Amino acid sequence: MSKRQQPQLIEGEDTAPLDNKPSRLSSETSLQAALGEFENYMRDEHFAENTHKAFASDIRLLGKYLGIGQPIGEIGTKNLNDFLDWLLNERGVPCSPKSYARRVTTLKVFFGWLHKTGVINNDPSTAVIQRSAKSPLPKLPTSDELDRAETVTQAMKAGDVGKKADARPHMLLTLLLKTGIKKREAMKIVPNHIDRSQADKPILFIRYTDPRSRYKERKIELDPEWLEVFDEYMAQYNPTTTIFTCTPRNLEYILRNIGDAADIEHGLLSFENLRWCAAIRDYKAGVEQDDIRQKLGLSKVTWRDTKSKLEKLIQQEQEGLVED
Repeated sequence: MSKRQQPQLIEGEDTAPLDNKPSRLSSETSLQAALGEFENYMRDEHFAENTHKAFASDIRLLGKYLGIGQPIGEIGTKNLNDFLDWLLNERGVPCSPKSYARRVTTLKVFFGWLHKTGVINNDPSTAVIQRSAKSPLPKLPTSDELDRAETVTQAMKAGDVGKKADARPHMLLTLLLKTGIKKREAMKIVPNHIDRSQADKPILFIRYTDPRSRYKERKIELDPEWLEVFDEYMAQYNPTTTIFTCTPRNLEYILRNIGDAADIEHGLLSFENLRWCAAIRDYKAGVEQDDIRQKLGLSKVTWRDTKSKLEKLIQQEQEGLVED
């Protein structure tokens, strides 16, 4: 597991604020000036690029409502609740539950940072009005369905389905279930991203070429047995650059075909769902939570919401087993 710490989203996040008050800030500082320092803080803490942009945009919107020159020490809970009500009912632009939840998070992170660093004496975001705005839980394939999928891909690998032996479906499925990587991350893997120097502990390195995303880079342990199907795949396809030479859409088709052959509902075998399944397996196996967070390449902010959903998904799964 990587030693790098990657911060990304949800309410109440412990953002590990700076130890000392930002030197240029005081309670009389304008919202606009405070936003500039907040953006520096987010960069220093390696907030995800999308989170950084969203949080900054939300504070600018608050400035549009209150006045960008409003002193931060004069902003109270009522101001924030009025702002949230304006977003929902008076702005004239739809505010989805997801956007509302993120904006509440922005206020808590921003004013929590100002309070914990001693810029303001009280945190006005503590008592902002909460609304139920959580996105629904994903519908995932069951353990039995995943077992059927692996059985199908084993048969494909062996050529037992009346077709030429093909290791790619099994290599892809087992890679995703073990690592939980995203589709775009899978598409960028090249052979030397797989470190085989320790035969009993191979490592997959996830690399990013964009400097702004370097904090997402990480290493993930692979199963030694997986190298066998990987080598079989490499011998069959002989890729010269990235290990997957097909398009991202074709990888989705491969998962869909596996699902069809395993009699799994359309859409359940997807990159995103297999990412959830990988995290659930680790969580149930007792893997340290921060290790799971880093393995998925999530920030501390995003992990808070992800962890809550993982626990609910596991509870949902256990309740289903009891009913059966």
